[in-house]
Amino acid sequence: MESKNYIDFDKSLEDLKKIPSFGVAGNFTGHLEQAGEARDFANMKTESADAPKALFPTFIPNKGPAPEFLNVYPFDCEKIIFPKNEEKIQIEPECAILCQVSWKDSFVESITPQYFFASNDCSIRKEGARKISEKKNWGPSSKGISTHFLKIDNFLPGGIMDGYRIASFLLRDGKIFDYGEDSPVMGYSYFYGRLLEWVKNKLNHQADEGPAENLHEYLTGNDEKGLVKECDLPSKVLISVGATRYTAFGETNFLKTGDEAVVVIYPESEFTHEELSSAVLKKAALPESVSCLYQKIVV
Repeated sequence: MESKNYIDFDKSLEDLKKIPSFGVAGNFTGHLEQAGEARDFANMKTESADAPKALFPTFIPNKGPAPEFLNVYPFDCEKIIFPKNEEKIQIEPECAILCQVSWKDSFVESITPQYFFASNDCSIRKEGARKISEKKNWGPSSKGISTHFLKIDNFLPGGIMDGYRIASFLLRDGKIFDYGEDSPVMGYSYFYGRLLEWVKNKLNHQADEGPAENLHEYLTGNDEKGLVKECDLPSKVLISVGATRYTAFGETNFLKTGDEAVVVIYPESEFTHEELSSAVLKKAALPESVSCLYQKIVV
């Protein structure tokens, strides 16, 4: 298996149910403004003008300091269940990475990306959410990841990811619409080493303030005596690197039952956007170099 340039997870994604997952907020210029969330971070200080705003949890498998709703596994590779009593949800098309984590003295020492793949960090648009995570995990089948993971040769400029793009579509009534702007993976504000250092810092030191949460506490599972539980300090984490900007259609059209949300990570050397759009509409077989996610929106 290690000799292949990809790995396919079982449809149930059982292998991923012990891996904490996180998302990067504000890593693509303009997305937070389109999503109406820029004001949530107005008082948060960042290391630079283009820095992401926060790292938020979407799934924490170990019971402990994390809110109980984060213990619910939210990923599905086939459907999104529409949240009860909500009206506005949107696709959040992202590139996600599965990483190996090493620890020293209960702090993350290094993060090594192993695979990348298509992710739908689906989100509720609503006022008054205290934390980002409250708009992200509303139960089973509230998020999506492709089961087809692409192997990372090295997480450095000049590696395989340089040539990949992120596209997303909405299938509705037999028609296809561009939902997010077709964007290069390299279009993220923070990527490669700069992103890994930022993520490590947030996992170790992010404070519980504003819409952000104390992730170190969630991962170390410190008990009342400050002792780390053996079941914590995870050896892997899943990081959704950030959502692209929306098209005019995606910004103004929210998901409805019966829609299909599609996110594709694809090599720009193999497809034009028009060719990819045609293949997605026909649900044609795509080559192994592509990570694709189709999700039906259901009640």
